[in-house]
Amino acid sequence: MARSPFLAALVLLFSLMTGFAQAEPGEAAININTADQVTLASLDGVGESRAAAIIEYREANGPFASVQDLGQVSGIGEKTLAKNADRLTVE
Repeated sequence: MARSPFLAALVLLFSLMTGFAQAEPGEAAININTADQVTLASLDGVGESRAAAIIEYREANGPFASVQDLGQVSGIGEKTLAKNADRLTVE
């Protein structure tokens, strides 16, 4: 069971690296380094409080270097990252 998060992270990383994880046509990717609270709250599994936590983390620690760094925010786990992989970007 301990391998599940590791495997999920590998699948997410592979998807992002190969370009398989893309935003739907007409749907803009969300840059987690610049998105506001309303935009972040629109992500699956992210409400207003988690969106605020993302912004607080970003302000305290600087910009995210990768989408996977979002997992460092309290309340954001592997499942949330996987559900939103096609919508997230860092620039």
